[in-house]
Amino acid sequence: MGFNKVETNEIKKDNVNHPDHYQQSGIETIDYIESLGKEVGEGFCIGNVIKYVSRYKKKNGIEDLKKAKWYLERAISVMEQ
Repeated sequence: MGFNKVETNEIKKDNVNHPDHYQQSGIETIDYIESLGKEVGEGFCIGNVIKYVSRYKKKNGIEDLKKAKWYLERAISVMEQ
């Protein structure tokens, strides 16, 4: 995961799965938030699902829907643990 190689051997940023701005402190923000407790992590994920689904038409389109999907899958994973 993380970066995807494109045919020109350039590195493409992955704004859905591992955005650079969420990894600057050595730990991804989602990992830190989930370390505060299962309910905190679950609530954060569901809140982000709502945020990205509600704004996708006016902001980043399909990228926001992919982010909503990512957070929904993460919330499901946390709840299944």
